[in-house]
Amino acid sequence: MHRLGTTEDDWAIAEVVARYSAEVLAPKAAELDETESSCTIHVPGLAEMGVMGMNIPERFGGPGVSHTAMLLSLIEISKACAATSSMIGAHYLGTDAVLIGGSDEQREQWLPKAAGGDWLAAFALTEPRGGSHPADLKTTATRDGDSYRLNGVKHFISNAAEATFIVVFAKTDPAAGARGVSAFVVERNSPGLTVSSPEKLMGIRSAHAFEVSFDDVVVPAANRLGDEGTGFRTAMKVLDNSRLDVAATAIGIAEVALAETVAWVQDRMIAGEPLASKQAVQFMLADMRVQLEASWALSLQAVALRTAGQPFTQQSAMAKLHATEMVAFVTDTALQLHGGYGFSREMPLERHVRDARILRIYEGASEIQRTVIARGVLAG
Repeated sequence: MHRLGTTEDDWAIAEVVARYSAEVLAPKAAELDETESSCTIHVPGLAEMGVMGMNIPERFGGPGVSHTAMLLSLIEISKACAATSSMIGAHYLGTDAVLIGGSDEQREQWLPKAAGGDWLAAFALTEPRGGSHPADLKTTATRDGDSYRLNGVKHFISNAAEATFIVVFAKTDPAAGARGVSAFVVERNSPGLTVSSPEKLMGIRSAHAFEVSFDDVVVPAANRLGDEGTGFRTAMKVLDNSRLDVAATAIGIAEVALAETVAWVQDRMIAGEPLASKQAVQFMLADMRVQLEASWALSLQAVALRTAGQPFTQQSAMAKLHATEMVAFVTDTALQLHGGYGFSREMPLERHVRDARILRIYEGASEIQRTVIARGVLAG
């Protein structure tokens, strides 16, 4: 389907990803969810198509695709397996941090192999008591000659066990609030770095998340991204990008849930008539489609601003807020229209409902997005 703001090249890339998703990701999605096995098994295939580096410019090893093609590709992946989309998004978080906050030398050191799928990235901002207020983080980085010593705990860190490197945000000046946060590239096998077993998650169960502890972990000063105190600004710019990745995941889940529901109500017979013939059902389908289209429009608007190099914090927050609230409505309505069959684990809808729930929480909860948006409204 052609959409305003997209090109034939964008769709050509997305169609390649869609075929791979339908042929490889979708058949494995239920099994990976049931067994809670890691969806990182898909990294080689995704890397071969360039997906693992879609956020990275060509000069640092990326495939050189547009931000729009990346959004469309993540939507296609999410239709097949939302957990895989989430895993990719976590990888983008880590690599975006290097791209945004790092020097050219650091980008050349870390990004080409990450873009090629040889290295997996993680992004460690969230803490057990930090949640949606990352400026209040407690992890510290203390200067020690040509190195820093990191101490603290991060929580719900996707990809951490499988990652080659983790971008860690820590206080270099604990008294300075957000201005005291710095970012570091930390090698996963560093002595003193400990990763827990995977969290037992409700949804996206094959996209593993972990608690990560740092006990006097020595990190070279050369691994600091930017100057001391610039880490929080880097994190916020990274989150502007990643909120569009989350919106894409939400749109993908909603698209497949709606498609499954349309097929169901056309086949399901009630008193000799298809369920789709009932006006109440038609109105529910109409509401689902309208909400989905609004999320598409908000997301493409934000991508257009990003592509143009213009500020898009507000639009990214709106896209993320609307899409993640929308997918909750769409998947719940889809389940309702399936009746008891929708509640059965034999059908994929219950997985869509579970996978969708986290989207209103990570990369800034819905309440945080409303705060960001309201700030912009009040500023005029």
